Amino acid sequence: MPTVLITGCSSGIGLDAARHLQSRGWTVFATCRTEADLAARRAEGMTALPLDLADEASVAACAAEAIARGPIDALVNNAAFALPGAVEDLPRGGLRAIFETNLFGTHDLTRRLIPHFRDQGAGRIVNVSSVLGLVGIPWRGAYVASKFALEGLTDVLRLEMQGTGIKVVLVEPGPITSRIRANSIPHFERWIDWQASPRVAQYQASLLKRLYEPSGPDRFELPPAATSRAIARALEDRSPRARYRVTRPTTLAAYGRRLLPTAALDWFARRS
Repeated sequence: MPTVLITGCSSGIGLDAARHLQSRGWTVFATCRTEADLAARRAEGMTALPLDLADEASVAACAAEAIARGPIDALVNNAAFALPGAVEDLPRGGLRAIFETNLFGTHDLTRRLIPHFRDQGAGRIVNVSSVLGLVGIPWRGAYVASKFALEGLTDVLRLEMQGTGIKVVLVEPGPITSRIRANSIPHFERWIDWQASPRVAQYQASLLKRLYEPSGPDRFELPPAATSRAIARALEDRSPRARYRVTRPTTLAAYGRRLLPTAALDWFARRS
């Protein structure tokens, strides 16, 4: 059975993808940060590995242990977090923190597995991006920046890996049911001094309500299974596409970037 290493398997897309791929016959190496989540993945028959992408030593240890237990046939880089807030209120430390996980740690883990894939003559790298890797919307500047960067880095890696047997693919979900909003609250509270912002009234009228008040699903929101199916295709298609888009907003954003003037895109983004 092929083996896949998946990051961010505590909940949401990562957890659902791990279960989905396991049901399709994959041996799953699932990474989490907490021992409770690791124990839960082991109870489901997965190989659970501790990983904190913001910690270089943790990344190195995870890659080494995975290769030792391998061989590893594929890597799914899913782990990421959000830091909501206006760009003008985003301190350097907050931007650094989100890039450490969403980009630098992901890149570090990928680099450590590429020699393993080269030795095998084949491998599949799937990077989970976002509709916000295609278009930006207000209050999401840090996350948007990290996903735009991931998109560009993945495009170049895909070009550079041609002829090596290593396929590099992007999966771009739109609104997906997950805990990313709730999980973003501690990062918001740590880094964003919204009460000192000139936008304090806007925070109170919009972002704080979205973060702290219960609400129903977003329009067009799909369950994590929609992304899991796209990840499976990205891993199993003999000749994978460069991108697999999930949800209608992602498809519309992709076409909008190609066809609409910037002013029109900005109009839609402000109303998102």
